[in-house]
Amino acid sequence: MTNTHQELLRCSGLGRRYAGVPALSGIDLSIRGGEVLAIVGENGAGKSTLLKMLSGVIAPSDGDISVADADGVLRTVQLSSVRDATRAGIALVHQELNLAENLDIAGSIFLGREPARFGFLDLHSMQASARDWLARVGLDLDPTTPCGALAIAQRQLVEVAKALSCNARILILDEPTSSLSAREADRMLEIMSELRAQGKAVVFVSHHLDEVLRIADRVIVLRDGKCAGVLERGAYDRNSIERLMVGRSIEPTEQRAARDSASVRLRVSGLTSAHRRAHPVSFVVKTGEIVGLAGLVGAGRTEVLEAIAAITPHGGQVHLDDVELRGNTASRVRRGVAIVPEDRARNGIFAANHVAMNMSLAWVDRNSRVRTVDTSAERGVVGKLMERMQLRPAEPDRLLHTLSGGNQQKSVIGRWIAVSPALLLLDEPTRGVDVAARAEIHAEIRRLADSGTSVLFASSDLEEVLMLADRVIVMHEGSIAGEFTAQEVNEVAIMHLATGGAPSGSWTQTAARGKEHRRGTKL
Repeated sequence: MTNTHQELLRCSGLGRRYAGVPALSGIDLSIRGGEVLAIVGENGAGKSTLLKMLSGVIAPSDGDISVADADGVLRTVQLSSVRDATRAGIALVHQELNLAENLDIAGSIFLGREPARFGFLDLHSMQASARDWLARVGLDLDPTTPCGALAIAQRQLVEVAKALSCNARILILDEPTSSLSAREADRMLEIMSELRAQGKAVVFVSHHLDEVLRIADRVIVLRDGKCAGVLERGAYDRNSIERLMVGRSIEPTEQRAARDSASVRLRVSGLTSAHRRAHPVSFVVKTGEIVGLAGLVGAGRTEVLEAIAAITPHGGQVHLDDVELRGNTASRVRRGVAIVPEDRARNGIFAANHVAMNMSLAWVDRNSRVRTVDTSAERGVVGKLMERMQLRPAEPDRLLHTLSGGNQQKSVIGRWIAVSPALLLLDEPTRGVDVAARAEIHAEIRRLADSGTSVLFASSDLEEVLMLADRVIVMHEGSIAGEFTAQEVNEVAIMHLATGGAPSGSWTQTAARGKEHRRGTKL
């Protein structure tokens, strides 16, 4: 066991440049055993760059990294690869998951470290060990389950189990709860506390500041690639962190006017998905209205969005402006339906292509003729989109995968803003996005709705639902449990329905008295 409070890692003047442009510079920090260190900052502040340097994914351009040896002596190391970092006792769980989807869970956890017996792969030992590590993160799964069949939240927890299996002294987590339900996120924080009690060091990035306030012993705030401040427990609160992150306080947004007199834009009647045939749903979304789908993980929110967009087969009817939608996803996009998927890395972006190509896709499809594109007009559209979405850095020729997760998300949403769709479907619109970027994305969604686009979004973040939605539809086990207007909704009311409670006057009145809701709650 590592000695608690022993310095395990130290960085001096750490920096990283891309094509001569600094992404991170002058970072000095230490990481001690038995502590949880949070790294926060806006998207593009350099958080992921710092984590990648500490874990051997990329090499620093400047500065030194020292790691404690078995005797506790700090020695300068060259972390030229992930394998080097693993040998030094450092393990990273990426925000964008990278399990080998063609392998089963056990094979992915022990990839490159497979146990052998008499020169042969010891499958029994590997699967038994995998089962133990899965149990550590609260997953009751068969280790022979293919990784490609796992839900995104399950893949996140398998990644953590994989990192823990390396017996690292320093565990680095990039947005570890971004894809998890409240129960799973609580378990993740419990795991972090257990590791701290064992004398290990936990370094994590999170945009959920309530989690930072709950568990972090120290907070390092990055802004514009530099350290904006280091805060010790007891010396910070949410507002002080936000001010260091963005250089100002984040002001609450005003509630939008009700859309009572607006015409119906989307009408869903008896909708069933391939996985929810026994639970047809029906609802409407009015022109210019923002409707949120709330509910526990597995309640069927994603299935509803994907059925409307024809990503998955569905039964029932979907009408847009009183015309029934038929055909595949491409035909619905041409009719004005746009969708931003939950997993942008797998389904939303072309990571190896440049920013301009990713942001102009929908515009090019609408405006190209005879397979020719007006490249001058395209550059103009992309430039305006980057300015409107406050994309950083504003470099259209930059490869998308070099941007932060929040800026990648902005590029996907900006793609559809370029064509002002009739209906915008958003699945977890600000997952892995910092507080300032979330406010910017919310502002753009509101502007789009004010211009006439109808918005239907699903979110596991109750704070987001309460901040953004004009109306909230609550789902429970594939069915609609009830709905609320923005004026009457609150956390208690949503959670009551989301967990299977029946609507009644008494609990609604009780919920109303608890209108001052806890920020950052996740479903």
